[in-house]
Formats: sequence, C-alpha cells, structure tokens
Amino acid sequence: MLRVPLLIAISLAIAFGGGIWSTLLALEATIGFGAIKLGAWEAFPQAQTVDADPYAKSHRANAGKLLFGTAEGLTFTAAVDESGARLHGNCTYRMSGHTPPARLWTLFTNDANGRPPSESAELPAALNSRTVLRGANGDFSVEISASAQPGNWLAVAPHQNFRLVLTLFDTPTAGSSGLIDLSMPKVEKIGCGDA
Repeated sequence: MLRVPLLIAISLAIAFGGGIWSTLLALEATIGFGAIKLGAWEAFPQAQTVDADPYAKSHRANAGKLLFGTAEGLTFTAAVDESGARLHGNCTYRMSGHTPPARLWTLFTNDANGRPPSESAELPAALNSRTVLRGANGDFSVEISASAQPGNWLAVAPHQNFRLVLTLFDTPTAGSSGLIDLSMPKVEKIGCGDA
C-alpha cells in the first residue's frame, strides 16, 4: 500500500537531485561555447556580450562576476603548459614572449575555484605591463614558482594545480575576428621538485 508512493517519491528525488547535480556540473565545466585556443591559452570572447550562449550567461550569473564589454578587455587563461601538462605548484615554469597589443595587461594565478593559491602578502601574487622587467626588444620573461626566482617572479602555492590568468585591457584584440593570428607568451616547464 505504501510501496507505490514510496517508489514514486524515491524516483522523484533521484530525478530532481540528478537534474540539479548535472546542471551545476555543466555550469562548472565551461564558461560557454566559442573558445579560442592559442597555444596553452584559452579565451571566450563571446561570453561577455549580449550574443553569449545560455551556458555562458548562466555561468556568469552563477559566478557573480562583472565581466568586461567587448571593447574593454579580454581574459585568457592557461591551465596547462606548452606540452599539455597541468600547471602544478611543485614545478617551475617560464612564461616568455610578447602579449597582444593592449593599453594594460595583468597576470595572476588562481586555483580551480578561482581563489589565489598564495595567501602570503609578502610574495608577488600578480604582475602587470607597467611593472614587468623587459628585454631590449620589448619581450619579457616571468618565472612562476613556489620558490623565489631572480627577475620577474610570480609566486604560487606548492602541492596544488593552478591556472594563469592574463587579462588584456583596452585592446583591439577583444573586438578582432583575427584572434587566431595572435601570438601569446609561451608557458614552458623548467623543472619540478629538486631536479
């Protein structure tokens, strides 16, 4: 007598729970469609426009972040190095080259949840185009490591994966349809552990 209502209640709980879980998983999986990949770097230029797909709009609403307009800026992220291996705090990386043209750019790291992995105020957690040391031809090299490095150094927390976030402000790149022709800085692994 109670068997049928109980089975219906269990079925509904599984259906609603599974639907909510799969929706949350889809929102965390990607920012949306239309990703541009340039080496290790990835950007979603349409995610910040009125033409964004429903997943991008939901991701933006769920994150509660204020995003840039098309002409204001473009954010690139790198979760892997040039060989395709995940970026990890136990390794040392070198980011070198040039950025696409921009009035200003910023570089910082975060973990999978978008939080800065390094909580120490004494360590350099971010760099920008005004403070980075450059070579004679305008290129730059940034060492990304948990231990101190000479020159441009970006500190990361050991024992966890991280992502690089490079944001270009006031850039013609954001409104350009020729994103594929751009060159981004290379992210190369120098070594891991005590090696």
